[in-house]
Amino acid sequence: MSAELNLDLVRPAGPGGMPGVSPDVYGEKDFKAVARIVHEEAGIMLPPGKATLVYSRLAPLVRSSGLVTFAAYIEMIRGNAEERRRTVCALTTNHTFFFRESHHFDHFTQVVRPHLIEMLDANQPVRMWSAGSSSGEEVFSLTLALLGPDRAQGRRIAQQDVRILASDIADHALQKASQGRYDLRDASGLPAPLRDNWTSSTGSQLDIGPEARGLVQFKRLNLQGEWPMRRPFQVIFCRNVMIYFDQPTKERLVERLARQLVPGGFLYIGHSERVSGPGEALLDTVGPTIYQRT
Repeated sequence: MSAELNLDLVRPAGPGGMPGVSPDVYGEKDFKAVARIVHEEAGIMLPPGKATLVYSRLAPLVRSSGLVTFAAYIEMIRGNAEERRRTVCALTTNHTFFFRESHHFDHFTQVVRPHLIEMLDANQPVRMWSAGSSSGEEVFSLTLALLGPDRAQGRRIAQQDVRILASDIADHALQKASQGRYDLRDASGLPAPLRDNWTSSTGSQLDIGPEARGLVQFKRLNLQGEWPMRRPFQVIFCRNVMIYFDQPTKERLVERLARQLVPGGFLYIGHSERVSGPGEALLDTVGPTIYQRT
């Protein structure tokens, strides 16, 4: 899943105000400036109700920078790309779990996987992408679904030309994902045959096995920036990412994702998201929030 904004924080006491915080330190003007920067950098929309979120997430960065006010911090990050990146990362968090929106994985297993295995048997490369992979549960769900319940077949798949890209804008999410280690309680959604074949557990920890980890490459990527991928994909998961974008940003992203698919490739989006704009002409609906490149 993508790095998602925390929607649960309380709103400030008054317009642009923070209880117990001087408006000289943080006020409505500062929030609006941060919102503009985050939108420009990552396409993320921060409506006024997120003023408390911005303060709570960025106050540690303001303090660690040695600055006293948000205005000074904002002025600093305008000229510092690395600090702007840290600002965006601070305003994202993880919210995902294994086999989330299970109908997507049912479709992948029943419809897409057999074709991918045929491709591999014909010595053709398979490429898949989890765009907005967050802490890795999505990409490892996809990887384990590809390897499947037959261990011998899964090992053959793992030895063939398969590459799965997991990208996210947040460094902390990618760091967790790359470790492939999860609390055992959080892995309850894993189907038992896949869990038994491709993971191991010690105490309260579950570890993704080497066959699955070896297929996944983790990369930091801003979906609003340049995409360095050289090959198109047979499968793209980009779920619960667009809900934080405005409509023009959503439509640009959908078109880019569609063009990044091979003809006949599949795009999976979140249950509350919709395809619209120029990319709609490139995609056929084949299931709930499942699309195929024409």
